[in-house]
Amino acid sequence: QVQLVESGGGLVQTGDSLRLSCYASGFTFINYGMGWFRQAPGKEREFVASVSWSGSNTLYSDSVKGRFTISRDNAKNTVYLQMNSLKPEDTAVYYCGRANQPGALTRTHLYNYWGQGTQVTVSS
Repeated sequence: QVQLVESGGGLVQTGDSLRLSCYASGFTFINYGMGWFRQAPGKEREFVASVSWSGSNTLYSDSVKGRFTISRDNAKNTVYLQMNSLKPEDTAVYYCGRANQPGALTRTHLYNYWGQGTQVTVSS
């Protein structure tokens, strides 16, 4: 069955960096776009970044553009989110999702599998 397992979250200070990883199994990884979303307490899940099947196309939310970088290693069935210059407003549970198409997608309803999430907390 499809499994997505995130790792790399933690507690950091403003301005620090973190790299999240998401290992995928149970499907042909190269056939699907992948994305990172986040959800803060009391808020809806929101798009952060996505990457197409080849890694050649990426999309970012305005709030993270220029600070976060999404990438994927198809040989390792893994997608990454490099987060730099972290801010307190980046605090959330971060989820890895598998899109239902090969492209880089931004809409939550176009993702049909999710990981369990990893907590990122940025202190001021």
